[in-house]
Amino acid sequence: MLDLLIIGAGPAGLSAAEAAQQHGLDYLVIERGTIANTIRQYPVGRTMFSTPNEVAMHEGTLNPVREKPTREEMLSHYIHFVLNLDLHINTDEEVIAVNGNIEEGFVIKTDRSEYQAARVLFAIGAMEIPRRLNVPGEDLPKVHHLFIEPYAYVRKDALVVGGGNSAAEAALFLSEEGARTTMAIWREDWENRDPKAGAMKHWVRTPLETEIEAGRLKVILYKHVDEIREREVKLTTETGEVLTLPNDVVFVLVGSDADLTLLKNLGVKTEAGKLAEIPVYDPETFETNVRGIYVAGHFTHARHIKAAIDVPRRIVPLIAKEIQPQKGTRGT
Repeated sequence: MLDLLIIGAGPAGLSAAEAAQQHGLDYLVIERGTIANTIRQYPVGRTMFSTPNEVAMHEGTLNPVREKPTREEMLSHYIHFVLNLDLHINTDEEVIAVNGNIEEGFVIKTDRSEYQAARVLFAIGAMEIPRRLNVPGEDLPKVHHLFIEPYAYVRKDALVVGGGNSAAEAALFLSEEGARTTMAIWREDWENRDPKAGAMKHWVRTPLETEIEAGRLKVILYKHVDEIREREVKLTTETGEVLTLPNDVVFVLVGSDADLTLLKNLGVKTEAGKLAEIPVYDPETFETNVRGIYVAGHFTHARHIKAAIDVPRRIVPLIAKEIQPQKGTRGT
């Protein structure tokens, strides 16, 4: 039986693996995608909003070319962290069920195997389920809920729907690289200047406004999207005007949520967070109401990468302290 099984190989999962290794726990990380999979889904070449000390696994170990690291520098940093420590991680393996209890242990079934563990830490991130508009045509092949790069859309009519940094970046990159770009955004999002309320970062807004002033990017303050068609999109503006826009590609970037299905099936309680539903947990130990089940990372209240890295370093030693006497008992 493993002492600790960690689900997810993002910054929180990697930090937990290192802590488990340091404290002599038998552990394994299961990741359905790749190491730092969420970051790998960021736009190619994207410069991060955070400084190196906020995202590095250890201070001074991430040295980007410029002030802030790019997506690629971040990925390389996390991958070499795993390689240098020889952390135990299975990628391309999906957890499909978790059952059991703290007394008898937990059984973790994946699409490849089955494991037993005394404790389970969910570090699953918060981008598993993209939010949808739920309008006719959203399932067309030209509609995407993730933006990777703009180069396939040069001289094509692109619509970006959303009001956060991801939508603003996508609109900016598309416009800068030659797509005929329209951004549909709610007025309250467009006028929001409060970073604590999710306002787009000023280093995104400033070049975005430059594109608008140059006539390369159009912004529509919209009420709702009515229908997506093969060659056009119908939407209603905030004033009630119905517009039909020529269109080749749509990016619906209105946020995403964690997949809490496995946690709920275990009996973990959830509550409404600031941005999304989150599991209920002890703020000191990050243990949920189901004893032996822990959470860490972006889908908790500790949303930022630095917190995702720091939290496991606090809670894994507590897990080790609780488990190790029991291991001694099992061995006698």
